[in-house]
Amino acid sequence: MKKKFNNEPYARRIEKPWGWEIHFVPDDKPYMGKILHLNAGARLSLQYHDEKLESWFLLRGRAKLIWDDENGNLVELELETGKGYSCEVGQRHRFAGITDCDVIEVSTPEIGKTYRLDDDYNRAGQTEDEAERERRNKGILITDK
Repeated sequence: MKKKFNNEPYARRIEKPWGWEIHFVPDDKPYMGKILHLNAGARLSLQYHDEKLESWFLLRGRAKLIWDDENGNLVELELETGKGYSCEVGQRHRFAGITDCDVIEVSTPEIGKTYRLDDDYNRAGQTEDEAERERRNKGILITDK
């Protein structure tokens, strides 16, 4: 029996107020891979996930991770190149660009809910990924920027 393989390259760029993301894994896979580009001085929202797991690797530049320690206190950690960092379900986290920087993120797919607790860009309510997922499930076409 012949198998049908899709060997087409894939990348989707999504503009964000703090920089941009490139998704390099199609949405129909059971995992996700992204490159997060943060502009110097920009921060992602402070958030946590109720199901999704994430891991990160600093590719270029300088970034800090603000996240819960084992006692639930927010602490800051400058990422080291050549080392990976992982976040647990329910652990608050956010990135800040010290310089322009690129971070590789791998994760479970966009499952469960993301709770945005603080945001420098006044984006209240659902995260963009959740809103986009709902539109896609309702058959509304989302075009990339």
